[in-house]
Amino acid sequence: MRLTKSTDLALRTVMTLASHEEPSTARDVAEEIRVPYSHLAKVVARLQHLGVVETRRGRGGGLAISEAGRTMSVGRLARELEGVGDVVDCEGTENPCPLVAGCRLRSALRRAQEAFYATLDPLTITDLVASPTGPLLIGMIGGPGSAGRGTGPSPGSPAP
Repeated sequence: MRLTKSTDLALRTVMTLASHEEPSTARDVAEEIRVPYSHLAKVVARLQHLGVVETRRGRGGGLAISEAGRTMSVGRLARELEGVGDVVDCEGTENPCPLVAGCRLRSALRRAQEAFYATLDPLTITDLVASPTGPLLIGMIGGPGSAGRGTGPSPGSPAP
């Protein structure tokens, strides 16, 4: 099972936001997780639509993980982000598989996909940022309450 890049980015975004005590700007988060701002903006819009992230404009605004986002199952979030669909496209419009009527692989892959998500179901976003991950995320932003948020190494620069 492989998650889309968008889902990977969304999970890294909510983990980063869950480790912050204060709202963060999208640009700061993009810098922290080393992705282009334009990609992050699309993901944040989807997360906001799902109720996982709250956005506030103006002074003191920014992005913050919602309480629902903190307690959401990682499996549920991954399902929401990945959407409904089979692991393989047996009935593709361009080249449908001639074995689709009697193939056992499709149902086996569907069961494997559900087992993958079921493994993630007991985990919440809060669980993902527990030690040892949480301290690593806080280190990326310069420490709790630090004015040095986002002052870690920039993309492509050597770590200290």
